[in-house]
Amino acid sequence: MSDNVTRAELKEFWANWLEVNRVAERTKDWGPLADCYALDATYGWMFTPDEHFMAMGREEIREFALGTEMAGLDGWHYDYMATVMDEENGMVVGFWKQLSGLPDEDGNEYEIRGIGGSWLGVVRDTDGELRIGWQRDWFDLGSTAHTFMEIVKSGKAPKPFMDRISIPSMEMPKHFRYADLPSTLWPPPVAEGRFVTQKPLA
Repeated sequence: MSDNVTRAELKEFWANWLEVNRVAERTKDWGPLADCYALDATYGWMFTPDEHFMAMGREEIREFALGTEMAGLDGWHYDYMATVMDEENGMVVGFWKQLSGLPDEDGNEYEIRGIGGSWLGVVRDTDGELRIGWQRDWFDLGSTAHTFMEIVKSGKAPKPFMDRISIPSMEMPKHFRYADLPSTLWPPPVAEGRFVTQKPLA
């Protein structure tokens, strides 16, 4: 696997990523997105300092990050509002909104306020194709909880949504305490110090 990519290749990869996301939103099937990941990719995000999600490898990403974690969220869409690309280091950061597809009392969609995003490391796989070697997401958990409760109180929450939020978070698969994470909180090559741009204070 190589990390050497051109900007043109990165832009083409990202355009395809945006399109397969839209297909997933339309079909309500996120599983095919897993084919955009390397076999040994890692994908994680933090809920609280001591609760994290982490999927190890393409098939765990398919089953859990794009499967169990998306259960009950049919109709939700994640609109990318801005993108930053770094072809030198093979990274893309996409900033997205989380919108429910459900109308509030004003006719607008219920939205999770705050800035969410995905930080991706893009690598050239052994077959020459660009794939995601690692991904770390972030979002505002407090805002998420607030919007979820507003949807519940509105009476518009679909049953699959209610079923999903009734499950205690730490009982969901691939949720870990920080000490038990199977990969690093920061993406592995970042945690190893490969991209340090400012040394710690002496």
